[in-house]
Parts: sequence; structure tokens; C-alpha cells
Amino acid sequence: MTTVLFEFSAPAAAGRWAAIDDRVMGGVSQSRMRQVPEGHAVFEGHVSLERNGGFASVRSDSSQLGKTGATACLIETRGDGKRYKLSILTDDALDGVVYQASFAPAPDAWQTLCLPLADFRPSFRGREVRGAPPLQPSRIRQVGLLIGDRQEGAFSLQVRRIGLD
Repeated sequence: MTTVLFEFSAPAAAGRWAAIDDRVMGGVSQSRMRQVPEGHAVFEGHVSLERNGGFASVRSDSSQLGKTGATACLIETRGDGKRYKLSILTDDALDGVVYQASFAPAPDAWQTLCLPLADFRPSFRGREVRGAPPLQPSRIRQVGLLIGDRQEGAFSLQVRRIGLD
């Protein structure tokens, strides 16, 4: 049974997310998560490679989101032809180990993607962390979305909901 973590039909849901872009290291990329009248959220912005930048991300506020026994993260989304990462954090730190899985949703239709938790890889500041403990779904505290991988330019990812299965 799916546990819904974020339902973006509620107007206040997008307000629980904050941008953490490459500006933290001197870059100039920008992003935001905003609610749209059609009843979903949009992760949007612009990725710039200037000043050694190259990523934009948003992250939910911290709360107990975990689910014991969960095996997958579900995201109902419509893309723009670009590749994104879904991030999961198991603590409240701003800068710590993040578990990430890549996805590339179709631009022409809504779809629900199932990302197995076993496919989420631990990373720290964009680099794989060898020897990190496996993702423990009961400890999930924050969820994020990220675009990077030198995908310069405007982006727009539409999201209806995110859940655990």
C-alpha cells in the first residue's frame, strides 16, 4: 500500500520545499518549487555552468517521512526531456549523505515512475560515498529533486505526488 509523502494538489505543499542551488558554492543557477492553478507543483529554473556551477535543486522541509518495509519511491510526474534525480535524506543536516536515483520522465504525458529504493546511491556533494550504510526507509526525513549533469538551460518538471510503496 502506497504512503503519500507529498500531494501537490494542496496549495501549501510546494511551500514546504526550498531551493538549494549551486549558489552555495559560487554558481549562478536558480530554481524553485511552485504551485500552479492546474493543481500540481513545478520544479523549475535555469541551470548555468558559469562560475563552476551546474546544478539546481529543491528539498522538502524536515519531518518524519519514513516507512518501515518500503521498497520503492513513487513519483507522479511529467518531464521536459531532461534527466533528474530524486534525493532522499535520512537526517536533518543541510550538508550530508544523500541517497539519489535518476529518472527521465516523458514530456508528453503524466506517468507514475517506480524507483526501487535499492537503486538509490549514496553521495556527498555529487560524489559517490563508498561504504555508506544502505538506505533505511524508516529513517527518511527529507526528499529532494535535482537537475545537474551539465544540462545547461531552462528546465521544468511537473509533479503531482511523491510516495513510498
